[in-house]
Amino acid sequence: MDLVAEGIRRIAAPIPYPMKYVNLYLLEGDGLVLVDSALDTTTARTAIEEGLADRGAAPGDLDAVVLTHHHPDHYGLAGWFEDAGVPVYMLDVAIERDHAWWSRFEPWLEQSSAHFREHGMPEAFIADLREVMEATRRRIRPPRAPLALTVGQTVELAGRRYAVHWTPGHADGHLVLLREDGVLIAGDAILDRITPNVGKWVGSRPDPLGDFLNSLKRLRELEPERALVGHYGPAIEDVPARIAEIERHHEERLRELERALAAGPRTAWELSLVLFPQTGLSTAQRRFAWAETLAHLVHMEGLGRVRRLPEAPVRYELVA
Repeated sequence: MDLVAEGIRRIAAPIPYPMKYVNLYLLEGDGLVLVDSALDTTTARTAIEEGLADRGAAPGDLDAVVLTHHHPDHYGLAGWFEDAGVPVYMLDVAIERDHAWWSRFEPWLEQSSAHFREHGMPEAFIADLREVMEATRRRIRPPRAPLALTVGQTVELAGRRYAVHWTPGHADGHLVLLREDGVLIAGDAILDRITPNVGKWVGSRPDPLGDFLNSLKRLRELEPERALVGHYGPAIEDVPARIAEIERHHEERLRELERALAAGPRTAWELSLVLFPQTGLSTAQRRFAWAETLAHLVHMEGLGRVRRLPEAPVRYELVA
């Protein structure tokens, strides 16, 4: 367990994804608060228990768990902590919009399958993907009664004051916590070795990429001294420079889509194979590639750069 800022230690919890670990942050001082959890696996639980034991604590000794967002690698053990008597906090937007992904999984799975089909995903791939999603659900223990944080709220965590900011894009209800000394606990709002996935999922906000780009502007305006991130890192020291790199990446993605559409209308699935031509991507990674492609197309549609054709599956074409 690393000391990454004054009063903040990192617990690297293993996850079965290419990033290998999710960074959980233990806030120490007047009490103990953990930011984020991990998937409900033996290795993740062991890492957390050992990290807390280093500080003379057990999971039930925490004063609170705060979740930056609802994605499985940050949310999956929330119910485990709740069962130990620890209150679990999420942004109110996340409770209203995102928590139902896992608390009402079956309806969401069916709606998602229809969404995949609508945007060109092949039936055989959807069948494989459903199995992957069902396996992920088995590694998630949702909290039964998460408590709400609100945008703009200042909350005391382990004796220090943190401002709660809403940063949608990677997830509709994503939050970041800015400490009074400029330390930002960023979750997946910004990452240093990869760009956060921004996908258009069933039921998500109308323009996730537009949300994400606005969130990057908001992070720049907050002027954090450093950002503690959800994967790799753990710290980004020059936040404005990293924001600029991510913005340039997405603008280039938009240009790539325009070049691909110059050959004629295509579905989001077909275009995802152009934007992400890598072979050997897992089923889950190919789903992320598709969702990110669709998020870019929806954003371009809002800008008047492409139009959606009234057909099934949906194809997009350039606006002359």
